[in-house]
Amino acid sequence: MTARAIPDDTANGLWVLGAVCLAGLMMPLSFTGPAVALPAIGRELGGSPVALAWVVNAFVLSFGSFVMAAGALADQLGRKRMFAIGVAGFALLSLVLGSAPSVVALDLLRGAQGIAASIAMAGGAASLAQEFEGPARTRAFSLLGTSFGIGLAFGPILAGVLVETLGWRAIFLTGTSIGAVVLVFGVPRMRESRDPGATGVDWPGLFSFTAALGLLTFGIMQGPQDGWGSPVVLGLLLGAAAMLALFVAVETRVRRPMLDLSLFRYPRFVGAQFLPIATAVCFVVPLVLLPVRFIGAEGMSEIEAGGLMIALSAPMAVVPFLAGMLARRIPAAVLSAIGLVIAALGLGWLAAVPVGAGAATLALPMLVIGIGTGLPWGLMDDLSVSVVPRERAGMATGIFSTMRVAGEAVAIAAAGALVVALGQSGLHRAAGDEVGVADAVNALAGGDMGRAEALLPGLGRAALAQAYGAAFQAMLAVLVAATLAAALVAYMLLRRQERQVAVRAKACET
Repeated sequence: MTARAIPDDTANGLWVLGAVCLAGLMMPLSFTGPAVALPAIGRELGGSPVALAWVVNAFVLSFGSFVMAAGALADQLGRKRMFAIGVAGFALLSLVLGSAPSVVALDLLRGAQGIAASIAMAGGAASLAQEFEGPARTRAFSLLGTSFGIGLAFGPILAGVLVETLGWRAIFLTGTSIGAVVLVFGVPRMRESRDPGATGVDWPGLFSFTAALGLLTFGIMQGPQDGWGSPVVLGLLLGAAAMLALFVAVETRVRRPMLDLSLFRYPRFVGAQFLPIATAVCFVVPLVLLPVRFIGAEGMSEIEAGGLMIALSAPMAVVPFLAGMLARRIPAAVLSAIGLVIAALGLGWLAAVPVGAGAATLALPMLVIGIGTGLPWGLMDDLSVSVVPRERAGMATGIFSTMRVAGEAVAIAAAGALVVALGQSGLHRAAGDEVGVADAVNALAGGDMGRAEALLPGLGRAALAQAYGAAFQAMLAVLVAATLAAALVAYMLLRRQERQVAVRAKACET
């Protein structure tokens, strides 16, 4: 009997791992694909640069806003149930996205898809935390990170091929196909689990946090368009601050908050939250903005841009899994810090590459960035849940995922706004006060070099590309500084906790 039970448990765990990893594969495909397709979407549907940017930001923002609530729902209603609902919703919305009639409809559907993705990943990651313990859980989360990496590695080139052969609408159908496989072969083999003490969703906390993140992101994106001192932008940023204060007030008063602020008393938990912020800055921002630069300023096709992006994303298919193996001998704090320093060096190298330098010159620093990012990427999911009780795995996963995706939303918006602001300054120096500078920069930021040339015919393609390239390089330099700062904070907090654990263990031995 015992001999039969152990293989059954092992087989069940493998089915859970396979289903969650396959679902994890479709998330980055839906993230990187639209980034490559943005210029094509703009050519067909039109829309302002801000509206086009929301094709990416709406997904990231809704995911980050809802993922903590999704974790709470998974604890209360069942991890398997919420995982299945999320995957089914994601697959259905992917199908509908393929027929979106306008940019506005596309943005709204992407927001809904982000909610479905948050439900799927909160339920799936919490299921992994219930199914595995100790080193096995570290390996399981490393494999989940690897599945994300595979999606990131092949997403750009797949998107490029689909855009040029079948059109941009085809990129969303990959989510439908993968979701169907998970629902048919993976979900039926999963076991249900719940938190007996779960009390439901903290709706006031959810709404105040969503409002804060949305207002902040929109304010950052609108700053270069209206001016940072405009009443609209100031109102958005002040509203975000007010909603954040309301969110903190709510969370300190409810009995079972969406965000358990007491978890932030653990230095290791706080340090783990800085890792997704760092990876958002050093990896996700280039992942989203580089394809637009390649297609617009560099003049590449979608297939060429997607192929070049493999240099950045391919290491994520291997390095996260290797990080999980190395973590048996090297402290996670050290591995993560080394990786982020390597990524920062790659960003600095990339910042020194001018527009028009060629694909080979661009590929090498992108490869370094991907290798460096892969080290913390393979460790941070497990770190986020290792300091909380197993029954609160849904909340811990939700907090970590929120920090990850909220950091990505803000980082993408801030980096894009910085490129636009610096680009406007550069073009004003080149073109003086000529009408159309702001619109030309927005066109460049959306990958539409032809429209930028039409708006400023006196400058020419070379001058436009040079101005945009200089702005992009300055933005990368800012990313270097932000990555190193986040790496330092994460290392200090994670290392402090690891030393305390080692001291306690030595005391017990003596």
